[in-house]
Amino acid sequence: MTHFTRRRFLTIAASSVAFSATAEPFKTAKWYGQAMGAPTVMKLAGVSPSRAAPLFERVEKELRRLEGVFSLYRGSELVQLNRDKLLDLPSPELLEVLSLSDSIYTASGGAFDPSIQPLWQAISQQRDPEAQRNQVGWSKVSFDTRRVVLADGMALTLNGIAQGFITDRITDLLLNEGFCNVLMDMGEIVALGYHADGRPWELGVAGPDGHVLHRLKMRDRALATSAVSGMKVGAFEHILHPAGIAPQQSLVAVSAPRAVIADGLSTAMCLMSPRAGRALVNQFRGARVEFSV
Repeated sequence: MTHFTRRRFLTIAASSVAFSATAEPFKTAKWYGQAMGAPTVMKLAGVSPSRAAPLFERVEKELRRLEGVFSLYRGSELVQLNRDKLLDLPSPELLEVLSLSDSIYTASGGAFDPSIQPLWQAISQQRDPEAQRNQVGWSKVSFDTRRVVLADGMALTLNGIAQGFITDRITDLLLNEGFCNVLMDMGEIVALGYHADGRPWELGVAGPDGHVLHRLKMRDRALATSAVSGMKVGAFEHILHPAGIAPQQSLVAVSAPRAVIADGLSTAMCLMSPRAGRALVNQFRGARVEFSV
């Protein structure tokens, strides 16, 4: 099994990642940690490590809280739901992501389907996923503020959208602390305001070999990439179509006002033709395709 994180397909053509209105010149604080099981780095330029320390503590606390909702590997709400097929009083965060997933599922004609987890479980155990195909189907998931219910044999994965949601929440935390010019990278990238020299943030979309295929400048937007070669388990790519259809695009980059939307749309686009994928993105206000191949 070979793993590549999504960040392999994004490059930041800037030396600093965030600065505030009260920045301290020539100082940079860094934080290294984990987000949804992936190594994550945050840099705050113009801030001393001592000033950043309390902020990083709040970031870590918020990450732990959100992983308690979305993680597939800890005692999270999602783990409980997949185990019991029932979750009473779901958190607002889980409901928001389920609602957005439902919107993208409908808009994509079913290509984006978080109920594919039984296929992944079969693949990880080196079993034929076709035997679990009848356990997949977003239309069999029901949810409201009181409870979430899955049909027998079902399980969900929100890995194709939750990383963007978490990125948005951490970015909001930084903004609430006065960091009005922020480039935030936690799997997906959010660019707010300007670089310290007054220019827009500069980003690049890179291929699996690290070569930059497309460059762009962004302000007040989020960028997400999905790549079919991002991870592989045996003969299977990490982006699975619920009907077993092979991915139709190998690398997609989508920007949107919020990272959660860019994340979900980029995932769905890999499973759709270029024309259908662009039609999907056009259904979401402010979203646009930045690159696809």
